[in-house]
Amino acid sequence: MAVVESREASRETPRGASGEAPRRARRGASRFSVAHAGPLAYGLLVVVLLASVFPLYYSFLIASKDNSALGDVVPSLVPGGNLLENLTRVFDTVDFWLAMQNSLVVAGTVAISNVVLGTLAGFAFARLRFRGRNSLFLVVVGTSMVPTQLGVIPLYMLMSDLDWYGTLQAVIVPALIGAFSVFWMRQACEESVPYELVEAARVDGCNVLRTFWHVAFPAVRPQAAVMGMFTFMTAWNDFFWPLIVLDPNDSPTVQVALSTLASGYYTDYSLMLSGASLAVLPVVAIFVLLARQIVGGLMQGAVKG
Repeated sequence: MAVVESREASRETPRGASGEAPRRARRGASRFSVAHAGPLAYGLLVVVLLASVFPLYYSFLIASKDNSALGDVVPSLVPGGNLLENLTRVFDTVDFWLAMQNSLVVAGTVAISNVVLGTLAGFAFARLRFRGRNSLFLVVVGTSMVPTQLGVIPLYMLMSDLDWYGTLQAVIVPALIGAFSVFWMRQACEESVPYELVEAARVDGCNVLRTFWHVAFPAVRPQAAVMGMFTFMTAWNDFFWPLIVLDPNDSPTVQVALSTLASGYYTDYSLMLSGASLAVLPVVAIFVLLARQIVGGLMQGAVKG
């Protein structure tokens, strides 16, 4: 009986030891794989959030008051009661609805064009083999190093020759595709579209466009949303070229209309910031609509490896 009990104990001991080891390994893995943010991290996030939101909130505060609020030694953080009056004065001073409509057309067209053309060009540079691919890509990227001011005069002469002065196509056509969009989407295609998927699509009989639409574009959709958001914001906030090529009285954009509100011998900050508060709303709406895709595109490289 003693021999049998010793054998059973010898069998149970390794089994128990082998059961303890995986449990320790799992506890250690969970301890090192799950990281919890501490109070300091949350405190820093709150400070960054407040620093980011406060300028927008302060603009809203001034827009809801009159100019006398700017002279307060200790500014009040409670909104005033002049918001509707100031918004009414904005639409009475300039044709702000027309400016918003023009900016939406310009920024939306430019964003969609950059997403489509930039993704096509990025896919071609990343996954299609053709002669001179790298040299042509360097030329495309090199165009982004040329200052915008150097091309204003020849571009203005071209718009005049085409009789496009004062029309929205004079703002839209030069911005239909940019070097940054091509570079961004090329990097996205190299990271998210393996050669094996492209070759498999070709074996299945897909041409280049079908391969792009069914294989490449779904893989880079988050990065395309991020790039589209950046492009929309750039086109929406553009002031220099629309001021030159558009008529401020007939076809203004939002930024040109805001400059009209700020012009004159006396700057009415309540009026100007009321228009600025209205101008921010479409950008915020676009960000809310594309929030999931934008966060996924920004975090695409952080979850790898």
